[in-house]
Amino acid sequence: MKQIVFTVTNDLNYDQRMIRICTSLARNGYSIILVGRKNRNSLPLQQQPFQQKRLHVFFQRKFFFYCEYNFRLFFYLLFAKADAFCCIDLDTMLPVYFTKRLRKKKLVYDAHEYFSQQKEIVTRPKIYKVWNWIERNFVPRFRNGYTATQSITDEFAKKFQLNYATIRNLPLAQTGEQPLNKSQKIILYQGAINEARGFEFLIPAMQMVNAVLHIYGDGNFVPQLNKLIAVYKVESKVKFFDKLLPQQLKAITHQAYIGLNLVENTGLNQYYSLANKFFDYIQALVPQVTMDFPEYRKINERYQVALLIENLTEENIATSLNRLLDDKKLYAQLQHNCSKARAELNWENEEKNLWLFYKQLFG
Repeated sequence: MKQIVFTVTNDLNYDQRMIRICTSLARNGYSIILVGRKNRNSLPLQQQPFQQKRLHVFFQRKFFFYCEYNFRLFFYLLFAKADAFCCIDLDTMLPVYFTKRLRKKKLVYDAHEYFSQQKEIVTRPKIYKVWNWIERNFVPRFRNGYTATQSITDEFAKKFQLNYATIRNLPLAQTGEQPLNKSQKIILYQGAINEARGFEFLIPAMQMVNAVLHIYGDGNFVPQLNKLIAVYKVESKVKFFDKLLPQQLKAITHQAYIGLNLVENTGLNQYYSLANKFFDYIQALVPQVTMDFPEYRKINERYQVALLIENLTEENIATSLNRLLDDKKLYAQLQHNCSKARAELNWENEEKNLWLFYKQLFG
């Protein structure tokens, strides 16, 4: 039985993509260990069909955290039993690479993001310089890998001459109908509350929308989000909730009337994105407002499950939301299209690409 160690920097419980990947491989005959961090407020690990390991860290801030965590991760990997190491994004790449130099194991890079092109990186020159150096010098050494979107795969092929696979963040297939009668038309945003997620436009837009917005998540933009809600005096329309475990969030998504997937075009990571929530809304039969970016546009041209916004402004957001709230015929058509799309856009279909990748990796 081949053994694979996956490395992330989160606390494991909320990482839906890694839970799906590790579960699929474990059920396909691989021995899996997923390694992450233990935060001070981390909930107990959820039971999974694979091994999980959390590393304790003292520092919580970015620079000191990365230094400490990568140091601890390196020494963990140095003695971990494995046939292959897979780093998730750039922030665990160095300990994985240097472990490989000592242990001669197979290397895999899983690019969930176009990491160096995130807004919080490209807008900070000193930070960008560090991550760009890591990407430029180490990504080409990972000859085996996969990304979450075809656009990032194509970019890596041009930039690094890498022949990566594409394995999208598709959710597990769901069945059953969406509740027909909802007591309240809830607009839902779920996921990371970080920079470049469009909150500076969404919150003022709610002044022009006759519905309630529920936000579920956590991230570095939470203080600014609370200020925006107060500044625009939309406390009665915007309700903010903490992040939920995946199974809890699934139940909440089914109660939504409209889903939101807003991203600012501030870098290639955002422009090439293909967020989990985009597919979660489809599986829950929830029409959505999302961005007119290449990956979303390509899927929407085929399935027609969303209204696309080309330019992220408060007026465009409000217009799209009000259109879905008022036009019952349009809403019903998008919801019907979601029912067709979710039969194809699910993890049960996508995981076959994952199995093929690791079968070829181990020959």
